[in-house]
Amino acid sequence: MRFLICGLGSMGKRRIRCLHALGCPDVAGFDIREDRRREAASRYGIATYGEIGEALASVKPEAMIISVPPDVHHEYMTTAIRYGIPFFVEASVVDTQFEQIKAQLKATGLVGAPSATLLFHPAIRIIKDVLVAGKLGKVSNILFHSGQYLPDWHTYEQVSDFYVSNPITGGAREITPFELTWLTHLFGFPKGVCGHFRKTIDIKGAESIEDTYNFLMDYGDHLASVTVDVVSRFATRRLLINGDEGQLLWDWNQKHVAVFIPETGSWQEIPYEAGAAATGYNPNIGEQMYIDELKAFLDAVAGKAPFVNSLEADHRVLKLLYTIEASDREATYREFAGGGE
Repeated sequence: MRFLICGLGSMGKRRIRCLHALGCPDVAGFDIREDRRREAASRYGIATYGEIGEALASVKPEAMIISVPPDVHHEYMTTAIRYGIPFFVEASVVDTQFEQIKAQLKATGLVGAPSATLLFHPAIRIIKDVLVAGKLGKVSNILFHSGQYLPDWHTYEQVSDFYVSNPITGGAREITPFELTWLTHLFGFPKGVCGHFRKTIDIKGAESIEDTYNFLMDYGDHLASVTVDVVSRFATRRLLINGDEGQLLWDWNQKHVAVFIPETGSWQEIPYEAGAAATGYNPNIGEQMYIDELKAFLDAVAGKAPFVNSLEADHRVLKLLYTIEASDREATYREFAGGGE
């Protein structure tokens, strides 16, 4: 297949590496920034273009990977649909033209695959297996913290130089639906939410964004408390699930999922391998889950299996984000339409 990577920033370069790892050498790139085109061409030996029309005409791609900033995702999804090209798109945080794009995608039958990276993380797969097997019994409450330090994302450029400094696509606002994608896949959507989002510290270049989201998800018979921030100086992902027959702990720095077995009074540690991280990335951000994610996209394009995520589900996650924000603005508990599923 011929691939066109739209956007040659950090994620675009990662997607080139993923395709090469999957034995797909026929890759070209598009980016409006000359420095990024020059870097991608030098590092990966690909042809690059500075104008999308020229790229489409020259490459004639059979699949597009959309890795541009989230606030312009809709432009490239619309372009892919217009040209009849199946596409994979990175995690979204704004839903501009989403209803129109969903309708167009349904009418054409094209594959449109929104990113769901952590569903391909081995720990999340283990946690799902534990839940499905009923090892925890009835879930009572869930606590989850995702924390990163925004300047650590791109150490080679200023925070102000990329989209995480934009209030609409700010770092914490983007990571919240990124985490909600797998949380709702495992636990479903809540009936209602009560949330807050705030700017809590000063980060150079991120003066206008909120850096912390904290919210409670009400499932009726159990609760989930979630904090997502970009102020944690040590990158963190920690999950605790309490059930009436067991407890589960996952700290991504431990390389295992731990399940407490009351009958024996001991912890069962289920180890996993997440694969090596690319140079310059947090060691817990292995490349393999990104490779597996694109492999799933290729399988969907080939008709072997549907992709694990859909634009409809992606849009629903964004609506949950907006409901959390509305809860804060209105200082009230907000019901979530279509929740409890």
